[in-house]
Amino acid sequence: MKNNYEVRYACSPKETKTLTTEGLRKEFLIQNLMEADTINLVYTHFDRYIVGGAVPVNTPLKLATIDPLKSDYFLERREIGIINVGGAGSVTVDGQKYDLDFKEALYIGKENKEVSFSSDSADTPAKFYINSTPAHKVYPTKKISRADAEIVEMGSIETANARTIRKLIVNSLVETCQVQMGMTELKPGSVWNTMPAHVHDRRMEVYFYFELPEDQAVCHFMGQPQETRHIWMVNNEAVISPPWSIHSGSGTSNYTFIWGMAGENLDYGDMDHCKIKDLK
Repeated sequence: MKNNYEVRYACSPKETKTLTTEGLRKEFLIQNLMEADTINLVYTHFDRYIVGGAVPVNTPLKLATIDPLKSDYFLERREIGIINVGGAGSVTVDGQKYDLDFKEALYIGKENKEVSFSSDSADTPAKFYINSTPAHKVYPTKKISRADAEIVEMGSIETANARTIRKLIVNSLVETCQVQMGMTELKPGSVWNTMPAHVHDRRMEVYFYFELPEDQAVCHFMGQPQETRHIWMVNNEAVISPPWSIHSGSGTSNYTFIWGMAGENLDYGDMDHCKIKDLK
């Protein structure tokens, strides 16, 4: 069993404009999240957000604290959102087991001391996608199934962005301090997500792309609306989106992505839209 972590510092719009392709990917792209019998974490200074993946195959994986937290256990001052993007599995929280099937979610509040991940089968292991944020209050742990999700249909085939949004860990369903999570599923024939694009200066965001065929890719767009950049991504990769940046993508196939947010506002609709023709 391995527990790995990496620290990323916040990057300003001015600095981002100077980055090469390699520099842009180093600052914002998160690769190799889903490795067998490993927990991989990235701690970003944007809202002290942690992005991670846990893939228990041969043994359960225990979530341990990491040095940047300066805490006795991982959730001493944090909360966590988890979505399973693999086979059936379970998360055990201070002795209480929660079964999570494909695309089911779990919110865990602060001050839970022991969290571990298990798969029902080593042949089809669970893949737990993890988002964690600082927390100021204890809220109860809660599972959110696909049936519990708030569903919104958006876009159209004509604009290549027909999609189903499933809100999973949002304040209308789960009490949280900061973390908000859900997923957007692109329908066959549609490739654009979050278009028209937007920014929300009160919250940062992370996108995790999955259900993307292995020979296909997504071009993720970021940056200030009048000075955009792009990052090519493949299946099971994530990208950090600063509060000042748009976050949108277009794939060579349809796909699904998980959005996770943190900041001072829990209102899902808190965003400043950018007109398509104004993007540069």
